[in-house]
Amino acid sequence: MAKITLTLDTRKHSKSKLSGKYPVVLSVYHKKPRFIRMDVYTLASGWDESKSQLKKSAPINKNLDCDSINIDLDRKFFKAKELLREIGNSVRLISVDRLIQHIKEKWDENPESHIKNKVENEISLVKWSNIVIQRSLDADSPHTAGWYQQGVNEIVKYNSGEDIMLYDLTVTFLKNFEAHHRGKENSVNTIGIILRAVRSIYNKAIVEECYKPTKNVFESYKIPATIRTKKRAISKEEVLRLCELKYEPFGPLWNARNYALIMFYCKGMNFIDLVKVKTDHIQGSRLFYGRSKTGTPLSVKIHPKLRTLLFFYLNGKKEGDYLFPTNYDGSTKHFQKYKSQRRRMNERLRVIAQDAGIEAKFTTYTIRHSWATIAKYMGISTALISESLGHASLKTTQIYLKDFDDKVLDEVNDLVTT
Repeated sequence: MAKITLTLDTRKHSKSKLSGKYPVVLSVYHKKPRFIRMDVYTLASGWDESKSQLKKSAPINKNLDCDSINIDLDRKFFKAKELLREIGNSVRLISVDRLIQHIKEKWDENPESHIKNKVENEISLVKWSNIVIQRSLDADSPHTAGWYQQGVNEIVKYNSGEDIMLYDLTVTFLKNFEAHHRGKENSVNTIGIILRAVRSIYNKAIVEECYKPTKNVFESYKIPATIRTKKRAISKEEVLRLCELKYEPFGPLWNARNYALIMFYCKGMNFIDLVKVKTDHIQGSRLFYGRSKTGTPLSVKIHPKLRTLLFFYLNGKKEGDYLFPTNYDGSTKHFQKYKSQRRRMNERLRVIAQDAGIEAKFTTYTIRHSWATIAKYMGISTALISESLGHASLKTTQIYLKDFDDKVLDEVNDLVTT
């Protein structure tokens, strides 16, 4: 249990070089000693240790208003003791330095029971995020772990490189953080990505009862809404042009072109799902694979065009081998390797787009959007497209197809008005 006393600090190094007097201090012992100077100085002859106050009769104190000073000292000592009673056994949860900080808050702001709430919520963003991030890494979800880490890093960077307590993530702090990034001309989407990661970490602390806020700050502060970026889709005619490109067999561009087509033929398969495909995922006339992001099991019928492409990669492989040279086991350990492979794939797709006369930005992400958009143009329902893509929510698919809906409405308006 913490111990608090009001005393005169007569240690040699505490003596004032100007006046030769010693400071009155609040001595706080909690695991280790700390002292709070009270801005009052006297000599041992001017201090009544038994009453913890200045002696009015001492000559050294003749120029001091001892009555007012003693009242103030007594008030601060009483409030410090009151704080200890307020906190109770929860004091074990905090360090002596945090206890000192709370005592000063008690003096300066005259807070009441909310200090006890703070003490019982002594958990910081970095401390809690380390647990959440490690959990994602243990679950072989390095992409999610990286997203969390990015959010925490940006908050700490804004906070002058210091960690921050969860209860200090206030509406004002978050609004200032947003304004700071807007001032740096960072996009609203980037700000949203950062703050959604922080919100996820924050809410996990609440759900797991590691943090009990008076009020969830993200119920009052609204993260900036995502602004739709330029449409990421190419037409079916442009996809067909990929088939006509001639590259050296088994060369980098030949493989990248094949991967793009296989992803398209597999209902807009993600690149991360492609590189995890193994030979035994092909069973009869179907290819079975799992959606890495959601864990949704998916399968696709192997039609003749897809079978022709798969044949090149099945040749010489044993059961259980990765099908493609860019194999990735999905582990955290090899995630950086996968990111390098994805970067090289996108670099090659830029070259392929130029060769095929595709003016739009062409990446692994484009392939997925293109499949969804083409399917919608062909009259396939959004619900079926969502199921084919392995989306966990229909809302995600609707975001994919929002640009499509705008274009169709424009065409309808042209028909009506011309």
